[in-house]
Amino acid sequence: MTVREYGIKCIKDEAEALMELIPKMDEEFDRAVELMFRCHGKVIVTGVGKSGHVGAKIAATLSSTGTPSFFINPLDVFHGDLGVMTSDDVVLAISNSGQTDELLRFIPLVLQMQIPIVAMSGNPESLLAKYAYCHLNVSVRHEADPLDLAPTSSSIAQMAMGDALAVALIKKRNFKPQDFAQFHPGGELGKRLLTTAQDVMRTVDMPVIKPDMHLGEAVIEVSRGKLGLGVAEEDGRVVGLITDGDIRRAMEKWQAQFFDHTVGDIMTRTPKTVTAQTKITEIQRIMNKYKIHSVLVVDKEQRLLGVVDHYSCMI
Repeated sequence: MTVREYGIKCIKDEAEALMELIPKMDEEFDRAVELMFRCHGKVIVTGVGKSGHVGAKIAATLSSTGTPSFFINPLDVFHGDLGVMTSDDVVLAISNSGQTDELLRFIPLVLQMQIPIVAMSGNPESLLAKYAYCHLNVSVRHEADPLDLAPTSSSIAQMAMGDALAVALIKKRNFKPQDFAQFHPGGELGKRLLTTAQDVMRTVDMPVIKPDMHLGEAVIEVSRGKLGLGVAEEDGRVVGLITDGDIRRAMEKWQAQFFDHTVGDIMTRTPKTVTAQTKITEIQRIMNKYKIHSVLVVDKEQRLLGVVDHYSCMI
């Protein structure tokens, strides 16, 4: 086999291991989700080695999606970190074998504090599974490496099960995009979820025109506005919209008679509008749904406040 073929086989083996997890997701998974959902404290994730690295990722995912969580190395528990745990917490303990010595020495301390344990291992008959409130079976038939030794498929299975827990809890908590944004205020996604039309809309040099304006004049105003559109107003209120596309189609249709027509003859009388508080993500959804490049921002009286175009949303 070539090195590329080994790489392809690895991905296929790991994908197969993930699909084999599905039949193992039984009522134990439901119990784990319910326990974590009703937890009044924190979900404390623990594990050693590669399972520890996976556990740190799972804890981060849970915390960012509404389930307070953090990772703790079981070795640190014996040097003071036990003080962060309370009986209101839940422990998610991860071990491929379910027999990891460092983890098993930690378990009696957890049980003594009457903290329930959710075990995640590849061995339902392990000591870890035996002392757990519920057990998530993440066993794999073999690792993806040629030696069947390195944690590959097993690590992927653990991470996928952790994501499954987080996703189920997102649904159970009715976690919304705005909730997600509050936990990611510094990232690009958080910025997009929190940004509103008011933050990005153009408010100066608006290409405002009248419905009775001849198209020859309207073309000049649309070109001057550099937004590819003109907003038709009457008595200070938005009554229509024309775009570059409307103008081109009218030229093809009427040709020499084009300049005899007015804005009212071609304008869209129900343009898509939003409020100043509409989120950018919702504006993008509207643009994608209706195949448009701009929306008008208006107040309750349909007075024009600004324009948000496709490029304004690329923050």
